[in-house]
Amino acid sequence: MRLRFTVAEEAFRQEVRAFVREQLPADIRRKVELGLRLEHADYVTWFRILEARGWLTPGWPVEHGGPGWTHVQRYLFDEETQLAGAPRIIASGIQMLGPVLIAFGTPEQKAKYLPDIRQSNTWWAQGFSEPGAGSDLAAVRTTAALEPDGRHFVVNGHKVWTSYAHWCSMMFALVRTDPAAAKPQEGISFLLIDMTTPGVTVRPIRMLEGGTDLNECYLDNVRVPVENLVGELHKGWTCGKFLLGHERTGIAGIGSCKQQLARARRLAAQLDLADDPLLRARLAQFEAELMALEFTALRLLAPGQRSRTPAVEASMLKVRGTELRQAIYETLVDIAGPDAVPFSADAQFLEHLDQAAVDENLAAVAANCLDARKVSIYGGTNEVQRNLIARAALEAW
Repeated sequence: MRLRFTVAEEAFRQEVRAFVREQLPADIRRKVELGLRLEHADYVTWFRILEARGWLTPGWPVEHGGPGWTHVQRYLFDEETQLAGAPRIIASGIQMLGPVLIAFGTPEQKAKYLPDIRQSNTWWAQGFSEPGAGSDLAAVRTTAALEPDGRHFVVNGHKVWTSYAHWCSMMFALVRTDPAAAKPQEGISFLLIDMTTPGVTVRPIRMLEGGTDLNECYLDNVRVPVENLVGELHKGWTCGKFLLGHERTGIAGIGSCKQQLARARRLAAQLDLADDPLLRARLAQFEAELMALEFTALRLLAPGQRSRTPAVEASMLKVRGTELRQAIYETLVDIAGPDAVPFSADAQFLEHLDQAAVDENLAAVAANCLDARKVSIYGGTNEVQRNLIARAALEAW
């Protein structure tokens, strides 16, 4: 069974495919194909190429620089760019903060921040998770107290697992502005914080595969102007819930799953394992599960679609997509076998390897698998997402 698209949608697919083939720099494509670590400059280069075409912010309305695509066009864009070896759009400003500002921001906030996000001049860190407040964001303890003159908040607290904070100059954060609120979700506000402000400290967290994409951020008496409050005071939970819907849908990573499944087939052929019956069955099972996930995602995007449990659609996609992605990465390691050496960007590490015995196509396989362990944790752990799905389903029925 194949997914069917209209003639116009197929034409759009071909347009995206041709654009990526012609415009994506070869060195960036090669890094993505090999699973090597991308640098900040790699993302900025590709994002600015997309923005020049008007394609960087597919989820934004036309009046704020979006391309005016349908949900299906956005889906096809994501699939084709990832299959062609392009970096996925990860910047928190594009996928998360932008939609929040468009929905809840003041005209001044939109005019000040949205253009810089589109131009990749400003990168934003997501200041949500804290020690003791990961999947349960209502437990945030970072405080923001108004100064007596009412012109600044003074923020104190500790954010953790902050992706790419070392590349960012700004942070959007959930902070507690009313510690006496009756419910945990009440008394939380949504603030924009300049990370160059005195009192902000960023420290890297070394991950399993050796990378430092994650960080912890300490906020010590950080003064934030009141005009950096998004939405109403004490009502930031509304902004946070809105943002998480965008985050978890993207975490499903259907395009990434397809990309890595194609990589597994190429690697199997290279190592003369393509005809192994057990491996063929395993890859076929992934393909069937991926098709089911894709049908689900497109069904939810269909015009007029009404779900009995709309609040958990993003959680459903997140859980299944992340687990499928992890399983494919584990299969890549199995295909590579003992040659799935850990990746290291350290030149001295590479100099000590027997280069004749190390295939560049295998160099990052183990590192990618280790790195993929985090996808079922961030954005709300899959265990918590299952509880949300079950609760919503019971209430709906």
